[in-house]
Amino acid sequence: MGDTLSESFLEPVIRIGVTGLARSGKTVFITSLVANLLDRGRMPQLVAQADSRILAAFLQPQPDDTVPRFDYETHLAALTGAGPHWPDSTRSISQLRLSLRVRPSGLLGGMSGPRTVHLDIVDYPGEWLLDLGLMEQSYAEWSSAVLSAAEGRSFGAATTAAARAASGRDSWEETEIRKLAETYTAYLHAMRDAGLSDITPGRFLLPGEMEGSPVLTFAPLPPEDRAPRRGLWREMERRFEAYKSRVVTPFFRNHFSRIDRQVVLVDALGAIHKGPEAVEDMRQGMSLILQAFRPGRNAFLTRLLLGRRVEKILFAATKADHLHHTQHGRLTAIMQALVRDAADRAAFAGAQTEAMSIASLRATVEERVPHDGRHLDCVRGTLLDSGRAAAMYPGELPDDPMRLLRPARQGAEAWLDGDYRIMSFAPAELRLKPGEGPPHIRLDKAAQFLIGDRL
Repeated sequence: MGDTLSESFLEPVIRIGVTGLARSGKTVFITSLVANLLDRGRMPQLVAQADSRILAAFLQPQPDDTVPRFDYETHLAALTGAGPHWPDSTRSISQLRLSLRVRPSGLLGGMSGPRTVHLDIVDYPGEWLLDLGLMEQSYAEWSSAVLSAAEGRSFGAATTAAARAASGRDSWEETEIRKLAETYTAYLHAMRDAGLSDITPGRFLLPGEMEGSPVLTFAPLPPEDRAPRRGLWREMERRFEAYKSRVVTPFFRNHFSRIDRQVVLVDALGAIHKGPEAVEDMRQGMSLILQAFRPGRNAFLTRLLLGRRVEKILFAATKADHLHHTQHGRLTAIMQALVRDAADRAAFAGAQTEAMSIASLRATVEERVPHDGRHLDCVRGTLLDSGRAAAMYPGELPDDPMRLLRPARQGAEAWLDGDYRIMSFAPAELRLKPGEGPPHIRLDKAAQFLIGDRL
Protein backbone atom coordinates (compact mmCIF):
# COMPACT_ATOMS: atom_id res chain seq x y z
CA MET A 1 0.00 0.00 0.00
CA GLY A 2 2.89 2.33 0.76
CA ASP A 3 4.42 1.70 -2.67
CA THR A 4 1.07 2.40 -4.33
CA LEU A 5 0.59 5.69 -2.45
CA SER A 6 4.12 6.75 -3.39
CA GLU A 7 3.47 5.98 -7.07
CA SER A 8 0.15 7.84 -7.04
CA PHE A 9 1.27 11.05 -5.33
CA LEU A 10 5.07 11.39 -5.49
CA GLU A 11 6.89 9.67 -8.35
CA PRO A 12 4.44 7.95 -10.72
CA VAL A 13 5.44 4.65 -12.31
CA ILE A 14 4.20 3.60 -15.76
CA ARG A 15 4.58 -0.14 -16.35
CA ILE A 16 4.87 -0.87 -20.07
CA GLY A 17 4.62 -4.47 -21.23
CA VAL A 18 6.30 -5.32 -24.53
CA THR A 19 5.41 -8.57 -26.23
CA GLY A 20 5.01 -10.16 -29.62
CA LEU A 21 5.56 -13.51 -31.24
CA ALA A 22 8.96 -14.78 -32.36
CA ARG A 23 10.95 -12.52 -34.69
CA SER A 24 8.65 -9.54 -34.18
CA GLY A 25 11.51 -7.39 -32.85
CA LYS A 26 10.85 -7.01 -29.11
CA THR A 27 14.50 -6.74 -28.08
CA VAL A 28 15.29 -4.19 -30.78
CA PHE A 29 12.15 -2.17 -29.94
CA ILE A 30 13.05 -1.84 -26.25
CA THR A 31 16.72 -1.10 -26.94
CA SER A 32 15.96 1.61 -29.51
CA LEU A 33 13.15 3.11 -27.42
CA VAL A 34 15.38 3.45 -24.37
CA ALA A 35 18.29 4.81 -26.45
CA ASN A 36 16.03 7.40 -28.08
CA LEU A 37 14.58 8.46 -24.73
CA LEU A 38 18.08 8.93 -23.32
CA ASP A 39 19.21 10.87 -26.42
CA ARG A 40 16.06 12.48 -27.81
CA GLY A 41 17.31 14.20 -30.97
CA ARG A 42 15.14 11.93 -33.15
CA MET A 43 11.94 12.19 -31.06
CA PRO A 44 10.11 15.29 -32.41
CA GLN A 45 6.63 13.73 -32.12
CA LEU A 46 7.03 13.17 -28.38
CA VAL A 47 5.31 16.37 -27.29
CA ALA A 48 7.10 16.75 -23.96
CA GLN A 49 10.41 16.64 -25.83
CA ALA A 50 9.22 19.06 -28.52
CA ASP A 51 8.21 21.48 -25.73
CA SER A 52 11.64 21.05 -24.06
CA ARG A 53 10.00 19.80 -20.86
CA ILE A 54 12.08 16.61 -20.51
CA LEU A 55 15.07 17.87 -18.57
CA ALA A 56 16.91 14.59 -18.09
CA ALA A 57 16.63 10.85 -18.59
CA PHE A 58 18.64 8.19 -16.80
CA LEU A 59 18.61 4.46 -16.11
CA GLN A 60 17.78 3.35 -12.59
CA PRO A 61 18.73 0.18 -10.72
CA GLN A 62 16.48 -2.79 -11.40
CA PRO A 63 13.30 -2.22 -9.32
CA ASP A 64 12.41 -5.91 -8.88
CA ASP A 65 15.02 -8.12 -7.25
CA THR A 66 13.38 -11.30 -8.56
CA VAL A 67 13.26 -10.36 -12.28
CA PRO A 68 16.36 -10.32 -14.54
CA ARG A 69 17.45 -6.92 -15.81
CA PHE A 70 17.00 -6.27 -19.54
CA ASP A 71 20.55 -6.29 -20.89
CA TYR A 72 20.28 -2.89 -22.56
CA GLU A 73 23.98 -2.12 -22.83
CA THR A 74 24.85 -5.42 -24.55
CA HIS A 75 21.96 -5.12 -27.00
CA LEU A 76 22.81 -1.50 -27.83
CA ALA A 77 26.44 -2.45 -28.48
CA ALA A 78 25.25 -5.18 -30.87
CA LEU A 79 23.17 -2.68 -32.86
CA THR A 80 25.50 0.32 -32.89
CA GLY A 81 29.03 -1.07 -32.56
CA ALA A 82 31.50 -2.06 -35.26
CA GLY A 83 30.07 -4.91 -37.32
CA PRO A 84 26.48 -4.39 -36.11
CA HIS A 85 24.23 -7.43 -35.73
CA TRP A 86 20.78 -8.21 -34.42
CA PRO A 87 20.77 -9.15 -30.70
CA ASP A 88 19.51 -12.46 -29.39
CA SER A 89 15.73 -12.77 -29.19
CA THR A 90 13.64 -12.75 -26.00
CA ARG A 91 13.71 -16.09 -24.18
CA SER A 92 12.41 -15.11 -20.74
CA ILE A 93 10.99 -12.18 -18.82
CA SER A 94 13.20 -9.17 -18.08
CA GLN A 95 12.72 -5.58 -16.93
CA LEU A 96 14.38 -2.17 -17.09
CA ARG A 97 13.61 1.12 -15.31
CA LEU A 98 14.12 4.41 -17.13
CA SER A 99 13.42 7.62 -15.23
CA LEU A 100 12.49 10.95 -16.83
CA ARG A 101 12.85 14.30 -15.11
CA VAL A 102 9.93 16.34 -16.50
CA ARG A 103 8.79 19.94 -16.02
CA PRO A 104 4.96 20.10 -15.75
CA SER A 105 3.06 22.01 -18.42
CA GLY A 106 0.56 24.87 -18.01
CA LEU A 107 0.00 26.58 -14.68
CA LEU A 108 1.56 23.70 -12.78
CA GLY A 109 4.88 24.41 -14.47
CA GLY A 110 5.19 27.75 -12.70
CA MET A 111 3.85 26.57 -9.35
CA SER A 112 5.87 23.41 -8.88
CA GLY A 113 9.28 22.17 -9.82
CA PRO A 114 10.19 19.26 -12.09
CA ARG A 115 8.99 15.79 -11.15
CA THR A 116 10.29 12.29 -11.86
CA VAL A 117 8.30 9.76 -13.88
CA HIS A 118 9.54 6.17 -13.86
CA LEU A 119 9.07 3.86 -16.86
CA ASP A 120 9.26 0.18 -15.97
CA ILE A 121 9.59 -1.66 -19.28
CA VAL A 122 8.77 -5.38 -19.02
CA ASP A 123 9.86 -7.68 -21.85
CA TYR A 124 8.26 -11.12 -22.14
CA PRO A 125 7.68 -13.66 -24.95
CA GLY A 126 4.35 -13.46 -26.73
CA GLU A 127 4.06 -17.24 -26.58
CA TRP A 128 3.63 -16.91 -22.82
CA LEU A 129 0.75 -14.49 -23.32
CA LEU A 130 -1.12 -16.95 -25.54
CA ASP A 131 -0.92 -19.45 -22.66
CA LEU A 132 -3.40 -17.32 -20.70
CA GLY A 133 -6.10 -18.67 -23.03
CA LEU A 134 -5.47 -22.13 -21.56
CA MET A 135 -6.90 -21.01 -18.22
CA GLU A 136 -10.45 -21.38 -19.55
CA GLN A 137 -9.82 -24.73 -21.28
CA SER A 138 -9.85 -28.27 -19.99
CA TYR A 139 -7.29 -30.80 -21.15
CA ALA A 140 -9.95 -32.49 -23.32
CA GLU A 141 -10.94 -29.19 -24.97
CA TRP A 142 -7.32 -28.21 -25.61
CA SER A 143 -6.43 -31.63 -27.01
CA SER A 144 -9.44 -31.64 -29.37
CA ALA A 145 -8.60 -28.19 -30.74
CA VAL A 146 -4.89 -28.97 -31.20
CA LEU A 147 -5.40 -32.34 -32.90
CA SER A 148 -8.16 -30.98 -35.14
CA ALA A 149 -5.83 -28.22 -36.39
CA ALA A 150 -2.88 -30.62 -36.79
CA GLU A 151 -4.90 -32.95 -39.05
CA GLY A 152 -5.10 -30.26 -41.71
CA ARG A 153 -1.34 -29.63 -41.79
CA SER A 154 1.26 -31.83 -43.44
CA PHE A 155 3.78 -31.26 -40.66
CA GLY A 156 1.15 -32.31 -38.08
CA ALA A 157 0.95 -35.93 -39.29
CA ALA A 158 3.50 -37.23 -36.76
CA THR A 159 1.67 -35.60 -33.84
CA THR A 160 -1.77 -36.94 -34.80
CA ALA A 161 -0.38 -40.43 -35.48
CA ALA A 162 1.43 -40.54 -32.14
CA ALA A 163 -1.69 -39.32 -30.29
CA ARG A 164 -3.90 -42.01 -31.87
CA ALA A 165 -1.36 -44.74 -31.14
CA ALA A 166 -1.19 -43.70 -27.46
CA SER A 167 -4.97 -43.44 -26.99
CA GLY A 168 -6.61 -45.74 -24.45
CA ARG A 169 -3.42 -46.73 -22.57
CA ASP A 170 -4.19 -47.91 -19.01
CA SER A 171 -0.52 -47.66 -17.99
CA TRP A 172 2.47 -45.57 -19.01
CA GLU A 173 6.24 -45.16 -18.81
CA GLU A 174 8.05 -41.85 -18.47
CA THR A 175 10.02 -42.55 -21.65
CA GLU A 176 6.74 -42.85 -23.59
CA ILE A 177 5.46 -39.52 -22.30
CA ARG A 178 8.78 -37.85 -23.07
CA LYS A 179 8.71 -39.15 -26.66
CA LEU A 180 5.14 -37.87 -27.13
CA ALA A 181 6.14 -34.46 -25.75
CA GLU A 182 9.18 -34.30 -28.05
CA THR A 183 7.01 -35.11 -31.08
CA TYR A 184 4.53 -32.40 -30.13
CA THR A 185 7.32 -29.86 -29.46
CA ALA A 186 8.72 -30.54 -32.94
CA TYR A 187 5.24 -29.80 -34.32
CA LEU A 188 5.20 -26.45 -32.46
CA HIS A 189 8.58 -25.54 -33.95
CA ALA A 190 7.24 -26.37 -37.42
CA MET A 191 4.20 -24.16 -36.76
CA ARG A 192 6.43 -21.24 -35.84
CA ASP A 193 8.63 -21.78 -38.91
CA ALA A 194 5.47 -21.69 -41.05
CA GLY A 195 4.55 -18.30 -39.61
CA LEU A 196 1.68 -19.61 -37.44
CA SER A 197 1.16 -18.07 -34.03
CA ASP A 198 -1.36 -20.14 -32.03
CA ILE A 199 1.43 -22.05 -30.28
CA THR A 200 0.48 -23.49 -26.91
CA PRO A 201 1.90 -24.25 -24.44
CA GLY A 202 4.35 -21.43 -25.14
CA ARG A 203 6.93 -22.63 -22.61
CA PHE A 204 7.52 -25.74 -24.71
CA LEU A 205 9.49 -23.53 -27.11
CA LEU A 206 11.09 -21.42 -24.34
CA PRO A 207 11.39 -23.80 -21.36
CA GLY A 208 14.25 -22.08 -19.55
CA GLU A 209 15.16 -23.67 -16.25
CA MET A 210 12.06 -25.91 -16.34
CA GLU A 211 13.22 -27.90 -19.38
CA GLY A 212 12.62 -31.62 -18.87
CA SER A 213 10.33 -31.18 -15.86
CA PRO A 214 7.00 -33.07 -15.79
CA VAL A 215 5.09 -29.79 -15.95
CA LEU A 216 6.58 -29.27 -19.44
CA THR A 217 6.31 -32.91 -20.53
CA PHE A 218 2.85 -33.68 -21.87
CA ALA A 219 1.07 -33.81 -25.21
CA PRO A 220 -2.50 -33.81 -26.61
CA LEU A 221 -4.43 -37.08 -26.71
CA PRO A 222 -7.90 -37.83 -28.14
CA PRO A 223 -10.54 -37.29 -25.40
CA GLU A 224 -11.61 -40.41 -23.51
CA ASP A 225 -15.01 -40.66 -21.80
CA ARG A 226 -13.92 -43.21 -19.20
CA ALA A 227 -10.18 -42.92 -18.98
CA PRO A 228 -8.53 -45.29 -16.45
CA ARG A 229 -7.60 -43.51 -13.24
CA ARG A 230 -3.94 -44.48 -13.53
CA GLY A 231 -3.85 -44.44 -17.32
CA LEU A 232 -1.89 -42.28 -19.72
CA TRP A 233 -4.75 -39.86 -20.45
CA ARG A 234 -5.25 -39.05 -16.76
CA GLU A 235 -1.52 -38.44 -16.30
CA MET A 236 -1.46 -36.07 -19.27
CA GLU A 237 -4.49 -34.25 -17.85
CA ARG A 238 -2.78 -33.93 -14.46
CA ARG A 239 0.35 -32.40 -16.01
CA PHE A 240 -1.74 -30.03 -18.15
CA GLU A 241 -3.53 -28.75 -15.03
CA ALA A 242 -0.18 -28.45 -13.21
CA TYR A 243 1.15 -26.34 -16.09
CA LYS A 244 -1.78 -23.94 -15.70
CA SER A 245 -1.51 -23.67 -11.93
CA ARG A 246 2.27 -23.62 -11.50
CA VAL A 247 3.46 -21.86 -14.66
CA VAL A 248 0.70 -19.74 -16.21
CA THR A 249 -1.01 -18.50 -13.03
CA PRO A 250 2.17 -17.19 -11.33
CA PHE A 251 3.15 -15.29 -14.48
CA PHE A 252 -0.26 -13.62 -14.64
CA ARG A 253 -0.32 -12.84 -10.92
CA ASN A 254 3.26 -11.60 -10.50
CA HIS A 255 3.90 -9.76 -13.75
CA PHE A 256 1.18 -9.44 -16.32
CA SER A 257 -1.62 -8.17 -14.07
CA ARG A 258 0.49 -5.15 -13.03
CA ILE A 259 0.92 -3.71 -16.54
CA ASP A 260 -0.53 -0.24 -17.33
CA ARG A 261 0.33 0.10 -21.04
CA GLN A 262 0.92 -2.71 -23.50
CA VAL A 263 2.84 -2.96 -26.79
CA VAL A 264 2.03 -5.89 -29.09
CA LEU A 265 4.58 -6.15 -31.91
CA VAL A 266 3.54 -7.99 -35.08
CA ASP A 267 5.61 -9.10 -38.06
CA ALA A 268 2.74 -8.48 -40.48
CA LEU A 269 5.03 -8.37 -43.51
CA GLY A 270 6.46 -11.77 -42.63
CA ALA A 271 2.96 -13.24 -42.35
CA ILE A 272 1.90 -11.74 -45.71
CA HIS A 273 5.03 -13.20 -47.29
CA LYS A 274 4.24 -16.69 -45.93
CA GLY A 275 0.67 -16.65 -47.26
CA PRO A 276 -3.05 -16.50 -46.40
CA GLU A 277 -2.97 -19.15 -43.66
CA ALA A 278 -0.31 -17.23 -41.73
CA VAL A 279 -2.30 -13.97 -42.05
CA GLU A 280 -5.52 -15.57 -40.75
CA ASP A 281 -3.63 -17.28 -37.94
CA MET A 282 -2.11 -13.92 -36.98
CA ARG A 283 -5.54 -12.26 -36.95
CA GLN A 284 -6.88 -14.94 -34.64
CA GLY A 285 -3.76 -14.69 -32.50
CA MET A 286 -4.27 -10.96 -31.99
CA SER A 287 -7.82 -11.65 -30.86
CA LEU A 288 -6.61 -14.31 -28.42
CA ILE A 289 -3.94 -11.99 -27.05
CA LEU A 290 -6.43 -9.24 -26.31
CA GLN A 291 -8.70 -11.65 -24.45
CA ALA A 292 -5.91 -11.97 -21.89
CA PHE A 293 -6.07 -8.26 -21.01
CA ARG A 294 -8.42 -6.56 -18.60
CA PRO A 295 -8.73 -3.39 -20.67
CA GLY A 296 -10.22 -0.22 -19.24
CA ARG A 297 -9.15 2.95 -17.50
CA ASN A 298 -7.81 2.86 -13.96
CA ALA A 299 -10.08 4.59 -11.48
CA PHE A 300 -8.21 6.29 -8.62
CA LEU A 301 -9.78 4.09 -5.96
CA THR A 302 -9.16 0.96 -8.02
CA ARG A 303 -5.46 1.75 -8.27
CA LEU A 304 -5.32 2.53 -4.57
CA LEU A 305 -6.70 -0.95 -3.90
CA LEU A 306 -4.01 -2.48 -6.14
CA GLY A 307 -6.40 -3.35 -8.97
CA ARG A 308 -4.96 -2.56 -12.40
CA ARG A 309 -6.26 -2.49 -15.91
CA VAL A 310 -4.41 -1.97 -19.15
CA GLU A 311 -5.23 1.59 -20.21
CA LYS A 312 -3.60 1.69 -23.65
CA ILE A 313 -2.68 -1.03 -26.14
CA LEU A 314 -0.43 -0.36 -29.14
CA PHE A 315 -0.50 -2.86 -32.01
CA ALA A 316 2.61 -2.13 -34.08
CA ALA A 317 3.54 -3.68 -37.41
CA THR A 318 7.33 -3.83 -37.32
CA LYS A 319 9.93 -3.71 -40.12
CA ALA A 320 8.29 -0.77 -41.90
CA ASP A 321 11.77 0.00 -43.25
CA HIS A 322 11.34 -3.02 -45.55
CA LEU A 323 8.83 -0.90 -47.50
CA HIS A 324 9.12 2.43 -49.29
CA HIS A 325 7.37 5.16 -47.29
CA THR A 326 4.66 5.39 -49.97
CA GLN A 327 3.37 2.00 -48.76
CA HIS A 328 3.48 2.66 -45.02
CA GLY A 329 -0.13 3.84 -45.01
CA ARG A 330 -1.24 0.58 -46.61
CA LEU A 331 0.68 -1.47 -44.03
CA THR A 332 -0.98 0.53 -41.24
CA ALA A 333 -4.41 -0.06 -42.78
CA ILE A 334 -3.72 -3.81 -42.97
CA MET A 335 -2.63 -3.75 -39.33
CA GLN A 336 -5.81 -1.91 -38.32
CA ALA A 337 -7.90 -4.51 -40.15
CA LEU A 338 -6.00 -7.40 -38.57
CA VAL A 339 -6.74 -6.18 -35.05
CA ARG A 340 -10.21 -4.73 -35.73
CA ASP A 341 -12.09 -7.37 -33.73
CA ALA A 342 -9.64 -7.17 -30.85
CA ALA A 343 -9.53 -3.36 -30.86
CA ASP A 344 -13.33 -3.08 -30.88
CA ARG A 345 -13.56 -5.18 -27.72
CA ALA A 346 -10.87 -3.11 -26.03
CA ALA A 347 -12.56 0.17 -26.94
CA PHE A 348 -15.87 -1.13 -25.63
CA ALA A 349 -14.19 -1.91 -22.30
CA GLY A 350 -12.67 1.56 -22.09
CA ALA A 351 -9.10 0.97 -23.25
CA GLN A 352 -7.50 3.15 -25.89
CA THR A 353 -5.95 1.26 -28.80
CA GLU A 354 -3.77 2.32 -31.70
CA ALA A 355 -2.39 0.50 -34.75
CA MET A 356 0.63 1.82 -36.62
CA SER A 357 3.60 0.71 -38.70
CA ILE A 358 7.06 1.32 -37.26
CA ALA A 359 10.71 0.39 -37.60
CA SER A 360 12.51 0.35 -34.25
CA LEU A 361 15.86 0.55 -36.03
CA ARG A 362 16.01 1.69 -39.63
CA ALA A 363 18.20 -0.76 -41.58
CA THR A 364 17.54 0.47 -45.15
CA VAL A 365 17.51 3.56 -47.34
CA GLU A 366 14.98 4.32 -50.07
CA GLU A 367 15.69 4.58 -53.78
CA ARG A 368 13.89 4.46 -57.14
CA VAL A 369 15.06 1.75 -59.53
CA PRO A 370 14.25 1.73 -63.29
CA HIS A 371 12.60 -1.53 -64.42
CA ASP A 372 10.81 -2.37 -67.69
CA GLY A 373 10.29 1.25 -68.64
CA ARG A 374 9.04 2.42 -65.22
CA HIS A 375 10.48 3.26 -61.84
CA LEU A 376 9.97 1.08 -58.77
CA ASP A 377 10.02 2.45 -55.21
CA CYS A 378 12.55 0.17 -53.49
CA VAL A 379 14.57 -0.07 -50.29
CA ARG A 380 18.28 -0.90 -50.20
CA GLY A 381 20.21 -2.55 -47.39
CA THR A 382 22.78 -5.18 -46.47
CA LEU A 383 21.44 -8.73 -46.77
CA LEU A 384 21.66 -10.67 -43.54
CA ASP A 385 22.71 -14.01 -45.05
CA SER A 386 25.30 -12.90 -47.63
CA GLY A 387 26.45 -9.47 -46.39
CA ARG A 388 26.08 -7.90 -49.83
CA ALA A 389 24.09 -4.76 -50.61
CA ALA A 390 20.81 -5.28 -52.45
CA ALA A 391 17.69 -3.36 -53.44
CA MET A 392 14.30 -4.95 -52.79
CA TYR A 393 10.90 -4.32 -54.29
CA PRO A 394 8.46 -6.28 -52.09
CA GLY A 395 5.41 -5.82 -54.32
CA GLU A 396 2.45 -3.49 -54.03
CA LEU A 397 0.34 -3.94 -50.92
CA PRO A 398 -3.37 -3.55 -51.76
CA ASP A 399 -5.26 -0.32 -51.06
CA ASP A 400 -8.10 -2.37 -49.56
CA PRO A 401 -6.91 -4.62 -46.69
CA MET A 402 -9.81 -7.00 -47.33
CA ARG A 403 -8.08 -8.14 -50.52
CA LEU A 404 -5.71 -9.90 -48.12
CA LEU A 405 -7.98 -10.68 -45.19
CA ARG A 406 -10.91 -12.06 -47.21
CA PRO A 407 -8.99 -14.88 -48.96
CA ALA A 408 -7.17 -15.55 -45.69
CA ARG A 409 -10.48 -16.07 -43.85
CA GLN A 410 -11.77 -18.23 -46.71
CA GLY A 411 -8.82 -20.60 -46.42
CA ALA A 412 -7.02 -19.73 -49.68
CA GLU A 413 -3.72 -21.53 -50.16
CA ALA A 414 -1.97 -18.67 -51.99
CA TRP A 415 -2.50 -15.06 -53.02
CA LEU A 416 -4.26 -14.84 -56.37
CA ASP A 417 -3.44 -11.26 -57.36
CA GLY A 418 -0.12 -10.50 -55.73
CA ASP A 419 3.37 -11.79 -55.02
CA TYR A 420 4.72 -10.34 -51.80
CA ARG A 421 8.39 -10.78 -51.02
CA ILE A 422 10.57 -9.93 -48.07
CA MET A 423 14.31 -10.05 -47.39
CA SER A 424 16.22 -10.10 -44.13
CA PHE A 425 18.47 -7.08 -43.74
CA ALA A 426 21.33 -6.66 -41.28
CA PRO A 427 21.52 -3.46 -39.22
CA ALA A 428 23.43 -0.68 -40.97
CA GLU A 429 26.60 0.82 -39.54
CA LEU A 430 25.69 4.00 -37.65
CA ARG A 431 27.45 7.30 -37.13
CA LEU A 432 25.38 9.05 -34.49
CA LYS A 433 25.75 12.70 -33.62
CA PRO A 434 25.79 13.77 -29.96
CA GLY A 435 22.24 13.72 -28.56
CA GLU A 436 20.90 11.42 -31.29
CA GLY A 437 19.50 7.96 -30.75
CA PRO A 438 19.44 5.23 -33.42
CA PRO A 439 17.40 6.03 -36.59
CA HIS A 440 13.85 4.72 -36.57
CA ILE A 441 10.43 5.13 -38.18
CA ARG A 442 7.62 6.52 -35.98
CA LEU A 443 9.10 5.32 -32.69
CA ASP A 444 8.50 8.84 -31.35
CA LYS A 445 4.83 8.59 -32.34
CA ALA A 446 4.57 5.26 -30.54
CA ALA A 447 6.16 6.77 -27.42
CA GLN A 448 3.72 9.72 -27.52
CA PHE A 449 0.77 7.32 -27.58
CA LEU A 450 2.15 5.19 -24.77
CA ILE A 451 3.39 7.79 -22.29
CA GLY A 452 2.67 11.27 -23.68
CA ASP A 453 -0.39 11.82 -21.46
CA ARG A 454 1.63 11.08 -18.32
CA LEU A 455 4.41 13.51 -19.19
